[in-house]
Order: sequence, then C-alpha cells, then structure tokens
Amino acid sequence: MTVETQEETYTLDEVLAAVTPAHRLILWNDDTNTFEHVINCLMKHLQYTETEAEKIAWKVHSEGKCAVLEGTYTEVDVYRKILKSEGLTVSIE
Repeated sequence: MTVETQEETYTLDEVLAAVTPAHRLILWNDDTNTFEHVINCLMKHLQYTETEAEKIAWKVHSEGKCAVLEGTYTEVDVYRKILKSEGLTVSIE
C-alpha cells in the first residue's frame, strides 16, 4: 500500500496573517456627520454598496459604533487616515 502526501507551502504573508491578531477599523457615531456623508464615504473608500453603507450608518447611529474593516494594523490604518480626513470619527481596535 502506498500513501502519497502533498506538502503544503505558505507565503510569509499567509503565515503572518494566521498568527497576527486582526485589527478592526471602528466607525463611531458623532453629532457632526450626516447619514448621506457617512454613506458616501463608505461607498467611495471601502467599496460598500449603498444598501450595505446604509445598514452600517444605521448601526452606528443606534449602537454608537460599528466595525467597518478588518485586517492588519497597516491596512486598517490607511483607511483610518482616509476616513478621518473626510471628517469621520474612527479608531482601531
């Protein structure tokens, strides 16, 4: 009886992604941004559909915050800076 095994290979990025805790970009409710502005920013910068962006905007409004992106710290920080430049209140967890 012959048993064949296949060796699996991984890239460094795949290994790091598996062992690095994911960071989340949190969008916070505030008293300055309109629903329309929040929705437009989510669509423009994070490629959400209008329906998805509306659901996020309502969740932020009703619950105070919502995670809008997950990834490495570097990836998430790029979008934190972009959304902050649009006037949105964001942080990384």
